[in-house]
Amino acid sequence: MKYIHNVATLKLDTSKCNDCGLCIQVCPHAVMQMEGRRAHIADLDACMECGACALNCAVGAISVRAGVGCAAAIIQGTIQGAPPSCGCDTKSCCC
Repeated sequence: MKYIHNVATLKLDTSKCNDCGLCIQVCPHAVMQMEGRRAHIADLDACMECGACALNCAVGAISVRAGVGCAAAIIQGTIQGAPPSCGCDTKSCCC
């Protein structure tokens, strides 16, 4: 699922990254990937701004205005006449 092109607030300071990979493990939409020994943003437009990556980054390399992307879930639900849905299953959903 893609959200509005190039508007996500997700930022990554690769100079602070310590190679732990937690951001990759907690992201429900595979926004982050490892490149060499550092994380990088692989698909910014897939970011729903849940904040899981930033909350799990012990070194503060990631920042995001959590919750902003959930507006897309509300819009999607309204269009479909259904409850808000960010496109992930209910067991791993972060919004």
